[in-house]
Formats: sequence, structure tokens, C-alpha cells
Amino acid sequence: MARLAPKELNLKDGERQELQQLINRHQTPQKIAIRAQIILLASSGKNHRQIARNLDINRQMARNWRNRWLETESKELSVVQRLQDLERTGAPAKFTMEQVIELFALACSPPSDYGRTISHWTARELAEEIINQGIIQSISVRHVGRLLEEAQLQPHSSRYWLTPPPRCFL
Repeated sequence: MARLAPKELNLKDGERQELQQLINRHQTPQKIAIRAQIILLASSGKNHRQIARNLDINRQMARNWRNRWLETESKELSVVQRLQDLERTGAPAKFTMEQVIELFALACSPPSDYGRTISHWTARELAEEIINQGIIQSISVRHVGRLLEEAQLQPHSSRYWLTPPPRCFL
């Protein structure tokens, strides 16, 4: 069975120099430098096996980056952008920004405003209250805790409703 030669890769004016500068720069992340080396070796006529052997990587990586470079040729992207990872899709957000802001507003208000006989909000109490109000259908206590931590809100450790801290602006 005959082997197919990889697609020819020709660099435009300045691309070779830009790739070489990326490789030589000390601040360039290693993965970008290796990708730049793959493109330079591919443009010099090396096949995937030769590139892989030269850079101590697998052939699939050499093939992927040659193909990705060729696919992005027609797009208006810089050399660095062409060497970046593609955006990865993840699970869609379960809560809207408005719902999260309502949670933060609740965390910054006194529990007594909502008929609670507690002195400070806990993640469990906040989760129960936001579900009771119908703002969110369901949310775990742990997720409430993570959201509060990301926003650096600590309703359990101080009385926000008496003297709101500067980071509790809602």
C-alpha cells in the first residue's frame, strides 16, 4: 500500500521569522514553541515521521498541527493565534448571571428579612431560601459555597447588613 505524502506547507512572508522568534523567546510557553517547530520543520519538507523523531513527539501531533496550520491559512489570525488550542466546549451554564446576582444579594442581606431566625447565612440556608423564592429550581449547597467563594463573599463570618464591605456591591 502506497503512503501518501503530507500536504505541502508554504509559509508566507514574515511567518517563518515570527515562528523562529517564538521558539527563541524565553517567555514562550513550551507547547507553543513545539508547535512552532512543527510548522517550521513541515515547511522545510519534512514528513510527519521525521518531525516526530526530530522533536521527540508522536506522529499524530505533527499531523494535527500541520493540518491545523493549513486549515487556518485563510483566516485572519496571527501566528500565535494559529498555534493556540481550540476553544473547548463544556457543559452550558446552569444558572444565569441574574440568578447568581440574586444569590449574592440574598447573601448580603440579613436573614431576618426573610423570616430566618439565624444570625448569619450559611450555604445551606442560602440554597434553601433561593429555592423557596423560586429564583433557582435546584442548587446544591456545595455549589452555593463555590459561588460565594469565587465572589469572595463570606456572609457567615461578618454582619454584611450592618456595615457592608466594599466587595458586596449589588
